[in-house]
Amino acid sequence: MPLGIQQRLHSFADEADARLHKMLAASPQDETKLLSAVQYSLLAPGKRLRPYLVVRCCELVGGSRELAWPVAAAIECVHAFSLVHDDLPAMDNDDLRRGRPTTHKQFDQATAILAGDALVVLAFELIARHVVDAAIASRLVLELSQATGWAGMIGGQAADLEGEKSPPAIDLTRSIHDRKTAALFSAAARMGAIVGRGHEAQIAAVGTYGRHFGHSFQIADDLLDVISTAQELGKTVGKDAHAGKQTYPASVGVQASRTEAAAARDRAIEALSPFGDAAEDLRELARYVVSRVF
Repeated sequence: MPLGIQQRLHSFADEADARLHKMLAASPQDETKLLSAVQYSLLAPGKRLRPYLVVRCCELVGGSRELAWPVAAAIECVHAFSLVHDDLPAMDNDDLRRGRPTTHKQFDQATAILAGDALVVLAFELIARHVVDAAIASRLVLELSQATGWAGMIGGQAADLEGEKSPPAIDLTRSIHDRKTAALFSAAARMGAIVGRGHEAQIAAVGTYGRHFGHSFQIADDLLDVISTAQELGKTVGKDAHAGKQTYPASVGVQASRTEAAAARDRAIEALSPFGDAAEDLRELARYVVSRVF
């Protein structure tokens, strides 16, 4: 019997954690406080959704898991960096992440900032070091930098912070979600297909899936901040409303947010039609992410 998506994610996360741990253990530097903070941040418990998209989209276009792993690790380094910096007092000021103290609480603010810096640089080192085809490596670096920088995740975080000063507005919320969350999910899927040497239509299709998946994921995350508990989520809840964040529930209410999450899920699923049954786990993943809020 095929594994359900939650079992697949659990198995994949175990494999990803082992590979990430081995990667950090091979670091040439001696044990330092900074290295400990990097390890603490990168190896924190998680579903490893973005690496999963990299690996599966690589496999969908005929590539191998081994080919995809350095790229998957790079994406997770960028994601971990974003969490470390987002949690800082000057940003979202969080004490809890993935059921543990945030990096700046476990260490200190300066070490957390440097750990985030080290993680984002490591991401690009992994691509440069392990992707042997220079043309593909260059394209991967462009994809990741665009999704991470001011037009993507970092710009989305800036807009998120600035949006706290404005009344809830659905257009602004969508724009923030597109940059802060959907851009990196789309890049993960596209980078998987690129390193797997997929053709342009395949790269575009998985990128569309990743973007709509990212929107559904973020809407569900907004909803869980309203309807869930810290124990269930492993992070502080109710903080979006307290901070005046631009969120779907604040803009359109809980029920309309559920409707929009389901619509984004359906658009993600539709984007996978060229891949037939081979992409069924990605369809199941999109359904699972939204099912958490129904």
